Amino acid sequence: MKLATALTIAGSDSSGGAGIQADLKTMITNGVYGMSAITALTAQNTTGVRSILEATPEFLKQEIDMVFEDIRPDAVKIGMVSSAALVEAIAERLSFWKAENIVVDPVMVATSGSALMEDDAVAAIKEKLFPMAAVITPNIPEGEVLSGMHIQNAKDMEAAATKIYETMHCAVLLKGGHRINDANDLLVYEGGMHWFEGKRIDNPNTHGTGCTLSSAIASNLAKGYDLVTSVERAKSYLSDALLAMLDLGQGSGPMHHGFALNGKYAK
Repeated sequence: MKLATALTIAGSDSSGGAGIQADLKTMITNGVYGMSAITALTAQNTTGVRSILEATPEFLKQEIDMVFEDIRPDAVKIGMVSSAALVEAIAERLSFWKAENIVVDPVMVATSGSALMEDDAVAAIKEKLFPMAAVITPNIPEGEVLSGMHIQNAKDMEAAATKIYETMHCAVLLKGGHRINDANDLLVYEGGMHWFEGKRIDNPNTHGTGCTLSSAIASNLAKGYDLVTSVERAKSYLSDALLAMLDLGQGSGPMHHGFALNGKYAK
């Protein structure tokens, strides 16, 4: 039996709760063989980002090439990319390899509020990566940046997601979050508009939830599920991870999603 494969192109989180580390944990828990191309090293934890050390564009290209040359990914998740030069390197190589099932999580701001992407990188990702994506997964602040609209309610979410879909030419999953409607997310895609309802889960360990959701979507696309089903399965996986109430000790330690899920989502 061939194991589905997925590549995450993102930054490393030294605390292990987000970025590459969260992506790989999510992929293996969802029954997918995960690989990585690291865009940057970060010195961070659940409270903030202290320092970022970028990979060079040439080195990032080599990371991507080495993966595709040996173990072709069935899906690709793209997370933190902090500069336009790195965005262009990713777009060039994914185009060369004709990568499929690309999920872009436009990580512009960390959960803690720290900026993770330069302005020129935002412009580059919109121009170079979004047109290649099967779906992008912005949260409300990112959705406001991408749409140029202020989002205060569900109706605003529908208008903003539709505008993003029409201008970026890719499906968009706009994540509601507690600010708008607890955990209801909206998908706008070629099939129309689809709401995914969720329930608010009172768990402080939310560091890395965006990375986890986008990686779970990519994992399910890699296994051959359609977009709507992939999002449904990914949201269910994330909800169960949050319900597990995992805590790693002092303060608001990062939640390592999936450790208590016993392979439930591997199929």
